[in-house]
Amino acid sequence: AIRYLSKRRQERVRLIGDVLRREGFDLVLLQEVWSERDYSDLKEKLGGRYPFSHYFRSGVIGSGLCVFSRFPILDTLLYQYSLNGYPYMLQHGDWFCGKSVGLPRSRAGVDMGVTAALSAPSRQLHAEYCREKDAYLPHRLVQAWELAQFIRHTSKAADVVLLGGDLNMHPEDVGIRLLRGWTGLRDAFTEATRFEGCEDGCTLVPNNCFTVKTELLPFPLGIRIDYILYKAISSFTVKCEELKTTTGTAPGTDIPFSDHEAVMATLHIQRQGQAGGAALGTAEPTLADVVTEARTEVGVGLRAAQQQRFSTGRMAVLALLLLLLQAVAALGTLAGLAAGQPFPKLSFSLLAFLAIGVLLFATGLHLFHTMEVKMLQGTEEQMRMALRVLQERP
Repeated sequence: AIRYLSKRRQERVRLIGDVLRREGFDLVLLQEVWSERDYSDLKEKLGGRYPFSHYFRSGVIGSGLCVFSRFPILDTLLYQYSLNGYPYMLQHGDWFCGKSVGLPRSRAGVDMGVTAALSAPSRQLHAEYCREKDAYLPHRLVQAWELAQFIRHTSKAADVVLLGGDLNMHPEDVGIRLLRGWTGLRDAFTEATRFEGCEDGCTLVPNNCFTVKTELLPFPLGIRIDYILYKAISSFTVKCEELKTTTGTAPGTDIPFSDHEAVMATLHIQRQGQAGGAALGTAEPTLADVVTEARTEVGVGLRAAQQQRFSTGRMAVLALLLLLLQAVAALGTLAGLAAGQPFPKLSFSLLAFLAIGVLLFATGLHLFHTMEVKMLQGTEEQMRMALRVLQERP
């Protein structure tokens, strides 16, 4: 369905392929490539320039993640976040795409012996939708925490880690501060020697014809939610020499490549003693405060999930009681207790079907919110342990 809902999709895919082939990047991380046919078309078009590629499959409609590389991809790993929104929020659809982080491990610059672990998040962490009343903030914080843990535990064999994608968080948001502080990742926008592109590095801007203008009314310049983050792990250093974003429409056309501006970074990697940024918390001096703030928000989400679990459980019990009462009434009729009165079969059947439907729906939601509670409890416990370690550090 997404193939037909996306506006001028084929034209934009062709334009993206043209610019990638022309620019000749070393590594390309794409997201929201929902159609595998589009990926196949890009792969065929870019095969000469990027001989190595991979498409990450996840969820019902797919993660939309793919990577193209000039260097050999040694292996890949996909991790799907434990919380991805709500299946009954059909208008948002985050749950159905199975938000994930894809990890292609590549050997870049063989003559230098650099192995770069490149983590490319899914289409986004969970979308915000409403900043004033953000019901998805606990889910997005769980995803940010799991992404940070994923990076820490999978980057030990790498020399350089790159993280690129739409994180759906503003630079000052607690999720970004948690991710950067816990991993030591550096922001290419703030570290770049030269910058060229949209003002303040914004990647979701009001003058893009594919954006929802009402969502950006509080931000006349736009917002920066797409990032390239990086750090060196072993005896290498990484420096961002230049960062650029696309601006407006694609050359020679009346449409942009996407609803987001693309982010392009030129990184200089060299071997030089001990690499900076490898230690926990170097990017965030007040990491304990950040973890505390994130844990508080997760706790708020946990209490809301527990309330939802209780409400759906109560609904399922009431539906079950209604079915039992109907069963008693039917047995009474069969036993001749109400032989002198006609039995309303149609009304009885409709009520029974309604009760069964409510029972199944409420039971499904109760099970979902039970799993949500467990995931939030697990994350809250992990944050509590991390906070204890941070507070015990000298």
